[in-house]
Amino acid sequence: MSTALKCLRPFLRLQARLLPQAASSAYLRFYSAARSQNEPRIRFGSGILERRYISEPYPRIKPEKAAIECKEFFERYREIHREHTSKEEVIIRGRIWSFRAAGSKLAFVDLYQDNRKIQCIFNYGKLADTDSSPSRFKGFLGSLHRGNVLSVKGFPHRTSRNELSIQATELPQLLSRCSQFLPEDLKDQETRMRNRHVDLLINPWLSDTIRLRAKVIQFLRQYLSDDGHIEVQTPILADTAGGAVARPFTTTATEFQNRRISLRIAPELWLKRLVLGGFEKIFEIGPSFRNEGIDLNHNPEFTTCEFYRTYVELEGLISKTETMFLRLSRVVATMLQYECRNIPPQEIDFSPPYRRLDFIPAVEAAVGQQLPDLTSLVAQSELLALFNDKGITLPSLPTVPRLLEKLSSTYLEPQCITPTWIINHPECLSPLSKSFIHPDNQQRVAARAELFIENQEFVNTYEEENSPEEQRRKFEEQLLYHEGDPDAGVDESYLQALEWGLPPTGGWGCGIDRLCMLFAGTNRIADVLSFGTLRNVIALRQSSKRS
Repeated sequence: MSTALKCLRPFLRLQARLLPQAASSAYLRFYSAARSQNEPRIRFGSGILERRYISEPYPRIKPEKAAIECKEFFERYREIHREHTSKEEVIIRGRIWSFRAAGSKLAFVDLYQDNRKIQCIFNYGKLADTDSSPSRFKGFLGSLHRGNVLSVKGFPHRTSRNELSIQATELPQLLSRCSQFLPEDLKDQETRMRNRHVDLLINPWLSDTIRLRAKVIQFLRQYLSDDGHIEVQTPILADTAGGAVARPFTTTATEFQNRRISLRIAPELWLKRLVLGGFEKIFEIGPSFRNEGIDLNHNPEFTTCEFYRTYVELEGLISKTETMFLRLSRVVATMLQYECRNIPPQEIDFSPPYRRLDFIPAVEAAVGQQLPDLTSLVAQSELLALFNDKGITLPSLPTVPRLLEKLSSTYLEPQCITPTWIINHPECLSPLSKSFIHPDNQQRVAARAELFIENQEFVNTYEEENSPEEQRRKFEEQLLYHEGDPDAGVDESYLQALEWGLPPTGGWGCGIDRLCMLFAGTNRIADVLSFGTLRNVIALRQSSKRS
């Protein structure tokens, strides 16, 4: 046997003992929902070679002036010529992504740090460490394990293959040991969601998606701040959940044990109270909660961005949205090109102006007949007759608003592939917006616009109703559509707030999760949430308890 193989023999024996059977068994045990109570969680790190090299597997790190991040490393030393080495010693810390030995005295280790990989070269003949005996170098080779976190000291060096690397000057320090078998890929959906941290580590597309989400939120926050808006936070817990029609989550509080507390379903009414308080340009990015179903596009916990500003009309809101989305698309395109290369760019033209569909005329053109007067007592019966004639499936509760929403989803939304505005919704669909008589068909419609892209709603914007009398009328009309709902009622506190005089105000809301889905090119909301949907989160906790 050659000298190189003799030196590596203990290392190879260690791997032979662990792979493939033991490693496969460890993989299955780790990713299985059930685990034996007597089974130790840590299964690696008992080899003789590792003990020769590693003294402390989880040390504290010390302040090091030479420590540098991968991004800064590549920027600072990109001018190094082929087969040249810098004289500046640096320290890089990261996770072992792959490693390969070339004989007994040469090893290459790829470290992964902050979405970047860097090659570290360990040449026994170039190690300055006086304690680097052959036995310690063998111990180092035997300790290499995919997933371990190392600290490497050395000189920036560009190889003959033009790869910017680190020429190590001493053996690396182990900062954290990965005690599990880190797989090369992870494709099973259930396994991925049950071990989301591993999924993020293994699948670069998913980790890029989370980074993309952060960039989208950062852009919206910066854009609105630059436009003069103040970021605020409004209550998540309150005695009622207003601002939208949805079933809330309820709970109790120690301080109010005899009262039911609701998680907000939208921050809208709180934000308009702040406008009443003199904050004329505000926005909030935060979570809302709706106790409803989970599917590819919906999760009970979701994130929205809402802004409100005084003295802006619907056309102004539409113009601001088109400008915002055009700039956002350019920021995302740049990020996908340089930082998140695992996400394919989306071919969507956000250049304004966007196409528009006038709600009632567009529906009438699609069904080939006029809609009834939607404020009349016979509106529901005539709409039901229309549904029967066209063979359209009725919604579960066929009220006038739900019948109109069904017509929109059947005839209008499928037309919205490129960015398209649906405008002038019937008044009954928008109780919080101002309304007017449509000049062409004399129907009462809302000063509202919804932006659809690829058949999905992304923005809802309208001129806010600021008349206490009109708002009360619209609230009371909404009660007619909620028969049998014990939670339905008129928000008297909000009506009293309107009596202080809400200036003409434009409101705007956008679902962050769905916006990130669009730019990431995924149709699963779970992909843009750090730990998936509520179903995934519950399954994760249950799996942990069983183990």
